[in-house]
Amino acid sequence: MDGTDKVALVTGAGSGVGEATALRLASGGVTVGALDMLPERVAATEAAIAAAGGTAIPLIADVSDEGQMRAAVAALMERAGRLDIVIANAGINGMWAPIDDITPAEWDKTIAVNLRGTYLTLHLTVPHLKRQGGAIVIVSSINGTRTFTTAGAGAYTAAKAAQAALSNQMALELARYGIRVNAVCPGTTRTNMSQNTWRRNLEAVRIPVEWPEGQIPLTKGQPASPAEIADAIAFLASDDARHVTGTWLYIDGGQSLLR
Repeated sequence: MDGTDKVALVTGAGSGVGEATALRLASGGVTVGALDMLPERVAATEAAIAAAGGTAIPLIADVSDEGQMRAAVAALMERAGRLDIVIANAGINGMWAPIDDITPAEWDKTIAVNLRGTYLTLHLTVPHLKRQGGAIVIVSSINGTRTFTTAGAGAYTAAKAAQAALSNQMALELARYGIRVNAVCPGTTRTNMSQNTWRRNLEAVRIPVEWPEGQIPLTKGQPASPAEIADAIAFLASDDARHVTGTWLYIDGGQSLLR
């Protein structure tokens, strides 16, 4: 992509898909506001982008915290002066447990990070995108949009379904401003999301299914790399996708067709 003079905000840029997306956009000339809640992760992403000859603006915030997000977006605008691309990626798996087992606090945490965090990201950045148009990509999932076989993942699938629906609603509402809004729906991907996943009493709701050759047909069960997701996000954020909006792009090697 030709990202000369463009500025992007990538949430959850300290690891996994967010990190890969920040690096991918920066390699195309985009100045990247790399946002994560952990300073050491942001520093590592910034260093990697700089080592590759790109430009990163480090931002520290919890996406579910309005005050922190306001400060981060303000800092980005003060440094960069404009905003063209928003990648709402930050998220957690949270607690996976039966609906009568998961506590209200556990449910609220997953919804707060995944859905409230996406809302705050768009709420605070859209006014800047309206100035000249731009692109928003929301990182949803096959869970909640095509597949519902992850035992105990009720809060996660609810949030991911809502993210995808929000992308369609915003695609229509923001089209008049030249803002495109799309969602990507990855399948199993090699990330550190397991660090933000807790499981309890799943055997009570698990539906036993065995896939002898793995559940990802295209790669014989091997999960996607973060870079493979990032390439698709970069396409949707680029001018090559200038007539694409309101689309859910599945990046799962056929996994959701099997499950």
